[in-house]
Amino acid sequence: MSNRNLAIAGLVTAAIVAPLAGLYYLWTRPLPIIKGRLRLQGLRDRVEIIRDKWGVPHIYAQNDEDVFFAQGFVHAQDRLWQMELNRRLPSGRLSEIVGQVALDTDQLMRIIGLHRAAKNDWMHAPEETVLALNAYARGVNAFLDTNQNKLPLEFTLLRFKPESWRPLDSLAWVKMMAWGQGLNWDAELLRAAILDKLGPERTAKLLGTDIADTNPIILNHTPIPGFDRLVLELRDAKKFLNLTAPVGMSNNWVVDGTKSVTGKPLLANDPHLPLQMPSLWYETHLSTPEWQAAGVSLPGVPLIVIGHNAEIAWGVTNAFVDAQDLYVEQFDPQDATRYRVKDGWAKANVVREEIRVKGEKEPRALDVTLTRHGPVMNALTPHTSDANAPRLALKWVGYDASRSLSAGLKLMRAKNWDAFRDALRDWTDPALSFVYADRAGNIGYQLAGNTPIRKKGKGATPVPGWNDEYEWTGFVPFDELPQTYNPAQHLVATANNCVVGMEYKHHLSLDTMNGFRAKRIIDLLNAKEKLSADDYARIQKDVYCIPAETFQRLTRAFASDIVMHPALRGRGMSARDALALLDAWDCNLTADSVAGALYETTLYFAMQRLYKPWLGDHLTDAFIGVGFHPLLHPVTSAYIDRAYLVALRILQNEESEWMIASKDSARDESGNALTSVDILAHALNDALKFLETNIAFDMKKWQWGKLHRANFDHALGAVKPLDKIFSRGPFPYGGDTSTVWQAGFIPKMPIPDNAVFTASWRQIMDVSDWDNSRGVHPTGQSGHPASRHYDDQMRLWLEGKHHPLLWSRDQVLQNKEGILILE
Repeated sequence: MSNRNLAIAGLVTAAIVAPLAGLYYLWTRPLPIIKGRLRLQGLRDRVEIIRDKWGVPHIYAQNDEDVFFAQGFVHAQDRLWQMELNRRLPSGRLSEIVGQVALDTDQLMRIIGLHRAAKNDWMHAPEETVLALNAYARGVNAFLDTNQNKLPLEFTLLRFKPESWRPLDSLAWVKMMAWGQGLNWDAELLRAAILDKLGPERTAKLLGTDIADTNPIILNHTPIPGFDRLVLELRDAKKFLNLTAPVGMSNNWVVDGTKSVTGKPLLANDPHLPLQMPSLWYETHLSTPEWQAAGVSLPGVPLIVIGHNAEIAWGVTNAFVDAQDLYVEQFDPQDATRYRVKDGWAKANVVREEIRVKGEKEPRALDVTLTRHGPVMNALTPHTSDANAPRLALKWVGYDASRSLSAGLKLMRAKNWDAFRDALRDWTDPALSFVYADRAGNIGYQLAGNTPIRKKGKGATPVPGWNDEYEWTGFVPFDELPQTYNPAQHLVATANNCVVGMEYKHHLSLDTMNGFRAKRIIDLLNAKEKLSADDYARIQKDVYCIPAETFQRLTRAFASDIVMHPALRGRGMSARDALALLDAWDCNLTADSVAGALYETTLYFAMQRLYKPWLGDHLTDAFIGVGFHPLLHPVTSAYIDRAYLVALRILQNEESEWMIASKDSARDESGNALTSVDILAHALNDALKFLETNIAFDMKKWQWGKLHRANFDHALGAVKPLDKIFSRGPFPYGGDTSTVWQAGFIPKMPIPDNAVFTASWRQIMDVSDWDNSRGVHPTGQSGHPASRHYDDQMRLWLEGKHHPLLWSRDQVLQNKEGILILE
């Protein structure tokens, strides 16, 4: 080849390679240093960080400050972009980096005021919490100071650099988690709207079903009749209330050594929260000469939230305690800042919030009105923002100074049941159900969190704010909160179900999840005399749907009448095939189940036909679980697993009073009264049409996983083609809200939204040998798409498998990926 040709070939190669090399550099430069030595300002002593082959950092420090410094450093190494979102979301500052698309979210967050609550927490934080937060912030900032030119790809794409980390940023995310786990005000609005439509008695009949409350967590308690506890509340509310516009779940369990093959307790937990990319959780192992703890942490927060230390293990679920109330405030028509109180008028505090929006020179102004109860929330939903709607103020335990972070720091050091409970005395919000196991062989349960004591009522609907009749008088004393220690049943299981029964003197909630997951867990725990960690893994994967048994009995009993029904005229063969599949179904909601898809879609359309004549379109959507905001309120959690149980009850009992063609007519086109057969036949016809239109004409292709999918969305994945870089999925996914493999979804059509509330972390703790413990979260440890740890746990998670949770130093070293020394 001539010199000229060689020169041309060289230029062409350079033109191709140089951009590729540049892209490769941008792609890989954020990857963390995991081997060698780094000298950083802010450390008191040497810290060793050993990362194992799953990307989990095991941090060995000589004191508390350095271990939290290092935790902040590794969080920033792997999840800095996520941490940036975690502090901007609760503070209402997303618009600064993404523009007007996030303005409504920022406005809602400024009204809710989590940033104000975080400042209050900081002002009242005890010394050990301040020490941990400051050390953690120094660790994050040490990373920022030394990596300004190696920031994650998201910062490059959005063209900004992060500010220094502050302790307030950590507390804001703690508040965001507490807010997400403590929602109740939406259920109050929903009940109020249904009350306006139906009246007290009919509303109580609709909402007060007992079918879901069969298993209080405290196993010797008697379930509280749903209708009885609700109807008196609604009768009282109707006297003063006139709202004419309508509007994260978990499992844990533990057995003691008598039911374990190891002779020691086994503890499991899988908190159900929205799927995202990267995962909500980050696995960490913290070790000092005085204590060590391992499990999952929240990027942005110095803590092990769920896991174990050298002596005890713990897991948590949402207890669904009613920690929020809406108050109807009467404002002075002549002075918008004055509102009525018992003895006259009080002055509201009006806070001016300024929201900076990318691309706009001047900030957007927002005035937030604060009464003695809290912020006026009308602008929060499109259903209460009308100028003539009652002004509703939110009271929430989270607006009081929180000590939950302090409790978590103590929990990591607890060595026995007494120390565990002593730590939880400081837990304020959100209210959680903790299960416990220790190496001495003990197991237990403790409800922790501020639980309001009300002068009057149970928080069913918004209440008058202009008098003191419905005020809170304090919180249930910690020693009166439900707990059990070494129960006679040798097990404890919680699944967001009712905690207590009629024997308990305090009111906890009207809005727990149904009891079917808990029932199934207990049945499976009792099915074997001795249980192993492998048995626990199978229980976590269980997709048996107990409510489907009722549906199956109905379709079997009415099969011939349904097939011959006029609604299915011309569909006799397909209807027979569908009913035959349902008849043969084992009620396991696997992703490949055709019968499962028929069950879910037919039940959905049955709900539409039962509820819309009474409630209308929008209120029906809210009742079956559709929320009003895709980010802050994707589901009405109180009823996402209740509305279909009510429908099954109506159909099973032939409650003809609910079966109407319209609000003006209780008869069908032929003039006959409607029956369960009518509803089921029409619903099956709707389902067949839907599945043919949205999946295929071939019934064999109607797998549940084609409708019900797990999607791992990244914040920038909404912009194509960035979804190909950052997001993962969708993947077929089994289960629903009533299966142990919990997979709640937003019941929208034509295609339901992807599984949004499911296991964000699965752990099985073997108290006999911590190295035999196992866990998995949905994605991987890293937030960098170029890292192999970005999604290396995803396949394990989808298949219900785990990886070892390494504890002993020998095991950590045998599985090491790199050792980094901080000096």
